[in-house]
Amino acid sequence: MDKQRTLRAVGAVCATLVVGAAAANAALSQTHDSEARARVDIVVPADPGGGWDLVAREAQHAMRLNDVVANTQVVNLPGAGGTIGLAQTVRREGEATTLMTTGTVMIGGIIVNDSAQTLEDVVPIARVADDYEVFVVRDDSPLQDMNDLIEAWEEDPGAVAVGGGSLGGTDHLLAGLAAQSQGLRPTDVNYIPFAGGAQALTSLLSGSIDVGVSGYNEFSDQVETGSLRVLGVSAHERVTGLEEHPTLPEQGVDAVLPNWRGFMAPPGITEEERAELTAIVEEMVATPEWQDTLERNRWDDTFQSGPEFEAFLDEEITRITEVTKDLGLS
Repeated sequence: MDKQRTLRAVGAVCATLVVGAAAANAALSQTHDSEARARVDIVVPADPGGGWDLVAREAQHAMRLNDVVANTQVVNLPGAGGTIGLAQTVRREGEATTLMTTGTVMIGGIIVNDSAQTLEDVVPIARVADDYEVFVVRDDSPLQDMNDLIEAWEEDPGAVAVGGGSLGGTDHLLAGLAAQSQGLRPTDVNYIPFAGGAQALTSLLSGSIDVGVSGYNEFSDQVETGSLRVLGVSAHERVTGLEEHPTLPEQGVDAVLPNWRGFMAPPGITEEERAELTAIVEEMVATPEWQDTLERNRWDDTFQSGPEFEAFLDEEITRITEVTKDLGLS
């Protein structure tokens, strides 16, 4: 009798677990009625600590808190101006649960690295923000403004080590444009490429390089504590939240190059799957957390999707390709 009671009790518990699991699955399917709503991998084609990584992790945070996607994972695949991550995303053909961060840097990286894969091999989802670049130095640097940097370049460009992101990326292009605007040869700039913003920052603070170039947010903590100083911002007008820092044009340096951020998906997904990924990003950027991200990181809200984003992407590829060739970087 005791054995029968025990068996009945175990059976009841198992039945309860099965029913509970079924109910949970049903609830999940009602809330997340597609694979992408259940799980999304965000591929970052760079090391942790850079601009693409920041976009991915801020997006992940907004998605999680607002139940836009049940589970998100950030996957860092650095190297070669983002083209290694791009190649891995192309290999995920048909995976409608993958988003890849991208932007201005990758266009130049594709050209400089003669990548077999291009942005034409992936599916445009959305542009989410624009970031502005800055030139920074350590607080004890003799360079006080962009004019000092130009003078140092004119005296001996090779003596000034300028560090930033990968070859052909936004940081590299901006350094070249700044030099070119003063009649100097961009190729004479002693540019040191790094796979991610964290590495460039470490090298700058240690004295391995003299000047850093990247998005403001990659240096913001050190600027705010006083260990780094901003020489100039790559915007036409002073940026909200950065009003104390002069722009490059203010200092006679005609070099403005915004760094846009966006998302792409692997090839081979259906139109329905693309629409679902687009809807996920649209919902994410509408969250209070993402709006706070824009304000906190001093990014411009430049959201685009669909044909509008595709047209922008075509124009941007043409523009960056021309700049890269003009600077002799291709």
